[in-house]
Amino acid sequence: MQYQQIKSDLRGVAFTNPTPFDDTGDTIQHDKLADNVQHVVEAGGRLIIPCGNTGEYYSLTDQERISVVETIVEAVGDTATIVGGVGGSTKSAIALAKAYEEQGADAIMIMHPVHTYQHQAGLIEYYREIVESTDLGVVLYKRGQEVTHDLLADLTTYENVVGVKYAVNDIKGFAEAVSTIEGDIVWSNGIAERYAPSFAIEGAEGFTTGIGNFIPERVIELMDALEAENWDHARELRDQLRPLENLREESGAGNSLSAANNVPVVKHGMELAGLYGGPVREPLVDLSTEDKQRTKEYYEQMTTGPTNTLPHDE
Repeated sequence: MQYQQIKSDLRGVAFTNPTPFDDTGDTIQHDKLADNVQHVVEAGGRLIIPCGNTGEYYSLTDQERISVVETIVEAVGDTATIVGGVGGSTKSAIALAKAYEEQGADAIMIMHPVHTYQHQAGLIEYYREIVESTDLGVVLYKRGQEVTHDLLADLTTYENVVGVKYAVNDIKGFAEAVSTIEGDIVWSNGIAERYAPSFAIEGAEGFTTGIGNFIPERVIELMDALEAENWDHARELRDQLRPLENLREESGAGNSLSAANNVPVVKHGMELAGLYGGPVREPLVDLSTEDKQRTKEYYEQMTTGPTNTLPHDE
């Protein structure tokens, strides 16, 4: 796939899909995975990100990551752009990128670095080696201060670097990056629906979603409203989606660590939608009974409430 086609698909909703495990959490349910991504594509999704944080990247083996990408490529063919997450050591990330390319993926997303000790010069070398090792498109994933604007500016000079997933709740920093970094890239809001209007005003041409895996039509409707600059409707949809996103940000029962509900809310929402979500793997845990009920209430509000009554091009 040409880089311009990847960029075109990044200018929309990027679906970060979960990995469905069997009841024990030991085995990936590849038939369910195929069904789930087909559901998204049939609803109008055009870009899938397997093996990201919503896909429990750090709970998968490399072979499982490769098999997930293989299944998704086989399931959706040329109807969607596939961007597989890579990370870890330089050699591991390069090996995964090569394996994804062999399976037919279109691009990679380099996961935010998690090494305990880091140096800025070393980070630049880390990214450069990965980017230069592949002809696939590359999406850079910023989740913290380690990926600086200077680093992004350096990397976006590469032809195959096609986009940045900016997953930091810092609209000032995002606006500065968009206005000062000159690379030919697509900026994507990586913190989903709640901030989609604000980031769109500052230059985001797309956003990533987790809840879109079970309510894709509503999430795509939000993207349509943003593209049409129908800000009133965009805010209306944002407000309808907000309870689910707020719940994902919560720590969950008996826990003080942030956002542990993130993935299990998505998986339970998929079950409510008649899809297969399945359990999460450690270090995550499944939702409490109370949070399952809240997910159900918010999902029902989304699926039975009013929808758009205005043409998308107004």
